[in-house]
Amino acid sequence: MAAKKTESLSFDAALGELEQIVQQLEQGDLPLETALKQFERGIQLARVSKQKLEQAEQQVQILLQQGEQEKLTPFTVEQTSGQNAEEE
Repeated sequence: MAAKKTESLSFDAALGELEQIVQQLEQGDLPLETALKQFERGIQLARVSKQKLEQAEQQVQILLQQGEQEKLTPFTVEQTSGQNAEEE
């Protein structure tokens, strides 16, 4: 796989490439220089993946905080069935 800019990869793409690198390194068939380059690439991918996960976690926390500020009403089956009857 051609090395793409690590920062521009999606989380899933970075994780997939990282998994491939781990498999290659675990097989132990790579020459030392290639293994070191793959290891370095793996470290870059792991760092970017961690950063993307942290950003996603922050977004979730913001959404949860916004949700706490809104007054929620309990969901009941009667409310939804009553709305469906009115729509018909």
